[in-house]
Amino acid sequence: MLSFKAAVAALSISFGMTIVAPAVAPQMMTAQAASTTVVAVVNGTPISSGDVAKRVSFLRLQRAKGNLNSLAKQQLIDEAVERIGVLSTGTSVSNEEVDAAYARFAANNKLSLEQLNTIMKQAGVTVDHFKSFIAISMSWPRAVQARFGDSNKMTAGDIGARIAKSGANRPKVNEYILKQIIFVVPEAKKNIAGKRKAEAEASRKKFPGCDQALAFAATMHDVSVKDLGRFLEPELPDNWKELIKKAPMGGTTAAQVTPRGAEFIAICSKREVSDDAAAAAVFREEDLKKPGKQNEVDPNAKKFLEELRAKANVVMK
Repeated sequence: MLSFKAAVAALSISFGMTIVAPAVAPQMMTAQAASTTVVAVVNGTPISSGDVAKRVSFLRLQRAKGNLNSLAKQQLIDEAVERIGVLSTGTSVSNEEVDAAYARFAANNKLSLEQLNTIMKQAGVTVDHFKSFIAISMSWPRAVQARFGDSNKMTAGDIGARIAKSGANRPKVNEYILKQIIFVVPEAKKNIAGKRKAEAEASRKKFPGCDQALAFAATMHDVSVKDLGRFLEPELPDNWKELIKKAPMGGTTAAQVTPRGAEFIAICSKREVSDDAAAAAVFREEDLKKPGKQNEVDPNAKKFLEELRAKANVVMK
């Protein structure tokens, strides 16, 4: 069976786990909430006994074995460290991606959203805790990719052998050069995200093109431009891929709300390519879809986590 965290982190997010709602005494959950204490602090971010209790309940849903309290605490500390890496690389997934993943999980388990919400509440996990888990599980692989790039890329010999073995022609894919237009929403003003999204949508009609993007942003309040660089279609971020594919060359995608604010992507260039990089991107995407592939631990992920741990200030209470 595909491990739950690996399944969440997979590009296509096909959750390989069946959940069963346990019998949970409401008075026990109330007692846990009443006695919440801080058990660890990671770079100033506290992890409470209530957080640990929710993760223990989550592990029980996964039928995990061993010392669940210790395992839960270690998972939460690791995830807090991973968030540092996600924030430093700007690779946080959007709320829309998390909600979509949650909905897919419900559908894959033949549950309505209401039924899944009830199970999470009755089990002592809560919807917010589960969604937080989904968010870091989806964001972390992107942070690793941003940190190490293509250090695991296929060689020209690997690609040639793969093409020869399959007997197929060299793959062709679209290559994009992209800019990101961000209507910033400060952390303390998340309630204005909807208004900023409307502003972003309205501005798209006036977007003058990538060459004038900085001057365009300067005419508006708290708007920034980020050069995303070159992407091959298989490597496009999941939350933007379909929108980018639909957008015309020189145009923009629809706006989305993200942890940074309201954003849209400008398509500066789009062309079809058929080279080693394109073939490698296609083959990587194919490999990730193979059964069991998502269970493999990326050595770069382990290395990045160790780097972050060495720099993080982790205080056990």
